[in-house]
Amino acid sequence: MPEMNYNHLRYFWAVAHDGNLTRTAQRMNLSQSALSVQIRKLEERLGHALFERRGRQLVLTEAGRITLDYADTIFEAGKDLLGTLRQQGRVRQVLRVGALATLSRNFQLEFLRPVLGNTDIEIVLRSGTLPELLQGLETLGLDVVLTNVVPSHDALSTFTTQAISDQPVSLIGLPSLVAPDGSLTDLLAQSAFVVPTEDSPIRIGFDRLCSRHDIIPTLAAEVDDIAMMRLLAREGVGLAVLPPIAVRDELQSGVLVEAQHDMGLREGFHAVTIARKFPNPLLAPLLDHHL
Repeated sequence: MPEMNYNHLRYFWAVAHDGNLTRTAQRMNLSQSALSVQIRKLEERLGHALFERRGRQLVLTEAGRITLDYADTIFEAGKDLLGTLRQQGRVRQVLRVGALATLSRNFQLEFLRPVLGNTDIEIVLRSGTLPELLQGLETLGLDVVLTNVVPSHDALSTFTTQAISDQPVSLIGLPSLVAPDGSLTDLLAQSAFVVPTEDSPIRIGFDRLCSRHDIIPTLAAEVDDIAMMRLLAREGVGLAVLPPIAVRDELQSGVLVEAQHDMGLREGFHAVTIARKFPNPLLAPLLDHHL
């Protein structure tokens, strides 16, 4: 079996990082046609197209993204060889995780806990809106997306959604704001609340709860960020409508307390992936851990 020509791989690696064949050819003092030939030879050797054209843009295929990951590792290993002699650096695997910007940081840590501290694994975290993150999955820039909103599916969708956690939602605030006795109806009627925005599943559930009790709640703040909701609860602005995992440290220290009323609300956390011919080998064990 003929060995790989690593010069071809290096030419591909350079173009993939530049994202522009002409610019790479100029930088490497080659003609554009000569550079194209080198990449085509690599594609023939691997048996897969590595780039596809979208207008004037070169975009990595899935095989191209996998090849780039390996190329990064291979060429980093050259640096690592020198570093090893100085006891510096080692080759690592990469796991790319996207998370909804409003998602609890504590939940994200719990999901990643099985791989945290593993010096052979580099974790790349990206936050954003759900459309941005799903696009990252489609372009193979992300391996998994963490969300509390299940993406819509249609006949053409290749997304797979796995439920990985289901958390109760509580009313959480300063001890002075959470009466030890009294009914849930009294608490809803007499308190001010820090709530998520209207498109949040938690907010929808909270609004329905108040409607069933024939109460129009007093809203102290409407926030699209869990971390800000936690801070506002600590400042005593109102009772935050949150899953306790989002304020676990504050509850353990006693800074915040949880009202002892079951509102019947829960928040689901999900991992979204996309069908890939070459899935990241780090991902399956992580998802299996949360089954």
